[in-house]
Amino acid sequence: MQKTSNAFVAASWFALLTGMVAYIVGLWNASMLLNEKGYYLAVLLYGLFGAVSLQKSVRDQLEGVPVTGIYYGLCWFATLSAVLLLAVGLWNAKLLLSEKGFYAMSFMLGLFGAIAVQKNTRDNRRPESAITATPQEVA
Repeated sequence: MQKTSNAFVAASWFALLTGMVAYIVGLWNASMLLNEKGYYLAVLLYGLFGAVSLQKSVRDQLEGVPVTGIYYGLCWFATLSAVLLLAVGLWNAKLLLSEKGFYAMSFMLGLFGAIAVQKNTRDNRRPESAITATPQEVA
């Protein structure tokens, strides 16, 4: 395995921060009730946590680290339910289609960024011997 390039690390952080900041600024400026803003913020935080947990559990399984089936299933459930909750919320929201698209795209950009940042963090914290070693040599 090669170490992650600085360009990809920077692009990952940029995607995460751009998605999160755009989504939150959109919520801040939205003419929604406070409880609606809270719902969309909670969905963002839930989605980010679910996506990072899912990426970690998938990666653990690929590297032979034990992951319980229930945790793996919960990670998938959390990630997919966050996306579904956002979709249902936007479907029923009284927003312009352009606003709905903005929230959907910034949400997905944030999830992608969170997954990429977690992957890069894990790859770059690996000991140097493990970067060039095979998974069997690491174990």
